[in-house]
Amino acid sequence: MNLFNKENQILLREMIKTDFKLRYQGSLIGHLWSILKPLLLFTIMYLVFVRFLRFDDGTPHYAVGLLLGMVTWNFFTEATNMGMMSIVSRGDLLRKLNFSKEIIVFSSVAGAAINYAINLIVVFVFAAINGVPLTWSIFIIIPLFFELALLATGIAFILSSLFVKFRDIGPIWEVFLQAAMYATPIIYSLTFILQRGQVTFAKLMMLNPVAQIIQDLRHFIVYSGNTTVSELIENPFIVAIPYILPVVIYLLGITVFRKNAKKFAEIL
Repeated sequence: MNLFNKENQILLREMIKTDFKLRYQGSLIGHLWSILKPLLLFTIMYLVFVRFLRFDDGTPHYAVGLLLGMVTWNFFTEATNMGMMSIVSRGDLLRKLNFSKEIIVFSSVAGAAINYAINLIVVFVFAAINGVPLTWSIFIIIPLFFELALLATGIAFILSSLFVKFRDIGPIWEVFLQAAMYATPIIYSLTFILQRGQVTFAKLMMLNPVAQIIQDLRHFIVYSGNTTVSELIENPFIVAIPYILPVVIYLLGITVFRKNAKKFAEIL
């Protein structure tokens, strides 16, 4: 079945619209939570880790980099969590219609992408207020977002396939994300690690595609002094690892998904 035929495109569009409408249905302020939630989390993180625990390493516009890192991580978290549960939540639809099952996962990631776009507007406004010069370099976010979306979608394909059979995947993934957040330079910067002489740990950390993406975003958008993977590691083959991994994981994910897709309706 052609994934991008007209019927699938219409179905994808309708799923995205429906999910967006239902996201904060019943809440008093509705979709304003898309803006308030990351701002509230940022405020807590900033007060605890910057003001109280002194994680600020003196990098210019540290608060802007923190907010940018947080909303980027939130997209990855939301896309993989929603993607993981997407097949189970659309069980009735799977039994009634014959369509490319990948559409369901794509719609979940697209919904998270809309939320990310809204959050980025907040980041850019905050950056402008804090004196960050917003130049043409902000468009680096396009290829970096594509890389992140590819990674998140590949993981979502794998998780959604497993979640149909094993619901324990949900809490396991939640714990993994919590641990991964602290192992990624979000609350603290890579400079914070390097200042303490943990060069080997920093290099290993930057092999994580999400860490590489966040550092690249901070380098090109917030402050050019933020260290990137290419500046930290000399070997070009090792530098290429975090850039290649999203493609590999996406191809692996869609292969696993398609192998199991025919059985989804029966299991659900």
